[in-house]
Amino acid sequence: MSSAEASPPRTLGEIGANYKAEEHMDNEEYPTPYYLTNCGAAYLGDSLDLMRYLPSGSVNLIFTSPPFALRRKKEYGNVEASEYVNWFSKFVGEFHRLLTDDGSLVIDIGGSWNKGHPTRSLYHFQLLLELTKTFHLAQEFYWYNPAKLPSPAEWVTVRRIRVKDAVNPIWWLSKTEYPKADNRKVLKSYSDAMQDLLRNGYKAKRRPSGHDISPKFSRDHGGSIPSNLISISNTDSNSFYLQACREAGLSPHPARFPGQLPEFFIRFLTNEGDLVFDPFAGSNVTGEMAERIQRRWLAFEVVEDYLKGSIFRFRQLSMDFGKVV
Repeated sequence: MSSAEASPPRTLGEIGANYKAEEHMDNEEYPTPYYLTNCGAAYLGDSLDLMRYLPSGSVNLIFTSPPFALRRKKEYGNVEASEYVNWFSKFVGEFHRLLTDDGSLVIDIGGSWNKGHPTRSLYHFQLLLELTKTFHLAQEFYWYNPAKLPSPAEWVTVRRIRVKDAVNPIWWLSKTEYPKADNRKVLKSYSDAMQDLLRNGYKAKRRPSGHDISPKFSRDHGGSIPSNLISISNTDSNSFYLQACREAGLSPHPARFPGQLPEFFIRFLTNEGDLVFDPFAGSNVTGEMAERIQRRWLAFEVVEDYLKGSIFRFRQLSMDFGKVV
C-alpha cells in the first residue's frame, strides 16, 4: 500500500497491528495526535506514558537516537553518564514488549568524555551490556560523519593530544537471533573496478591472504553488500526544515541526524507497511524517512517546539511528491 493510499491513523490503537480497544484499554481514551500524515502520527508527551497505549508485538522497528550523556547540558535535556543506564533501563521493558518477535531495536548513541580529562566515558558500552540482558546484539554499526567539527576542543584543537571524535556507535539489537533483515534492500552501487570485472570476467584464484575466491564472485547481484561503517556527512545548515523553523520563530532541534541514517535501517530491517517507532523523535527525521518509503510510523516527543517544527518536514514532502500530508 502506498502512502497515498493509506488511511490516516486516528488513534494509537489503529496504528498498532491487530489492536482491539476493548481487549487492551478497558475503554480508556487515547491521547490526541499532535499531527497525522498518510502513514503515521506524532504525539506530544513522555514515551514512558504513551507507550502503554500501544499493543504488545505491534512495532517492527524501533529506530531512535536518545539524548546522549554529554558533559555539556543541551536544551533538549540529557542525563549524566553515571545515571544513564538506570535512566534508559526504564524504557527497555516496554521496547521489548512492543516489538514483534522478529523486530529490531536500533540505537544511535554518541560517546562522551570524562569531565576534565582526555579519556572516554564507557557509558554507551555499559548501556549495551545492560541491553544484552534483554536483547540479542545482532550487529554493531558505526556512523562516520566526515564533516564533524573537531571536538572536544580542549584536547583536540588547544592541547592537540587527541584527534577529533567523528564516529557514533549504533547498536542493532533484536528479540530473536534471527530478526527480519535483508541486505539486498541496501546494496550499494558497484565500484568502477567491480563493473570492469563483471564485464570482463574474473578468473577464480587464491588471494595472497589465503582466501579462495570462487567463480561466483563475478556474478552480478545488483550491487555490493554495505559494511557496518556508514559514512554520511551531516552538513544540514539551510534545509527547508531549518528555514521554516526560522520563519516560524521555532528552535530547530540541535542534534539532528541525516535522513540517510534511519532510511538505511528502515529499508534493511522492515517491509513496506511495517510500523517504525521513534520514542525520542526530536525533529522526526525517522518519521519523515518512513513516510517516504511507505512504512507506517509513530513518533513521541516531549518538547513541543521540536514537534511543532517537525511538521515542516511533511510539508516539504508534500511539495516533493505532490501529495497532501
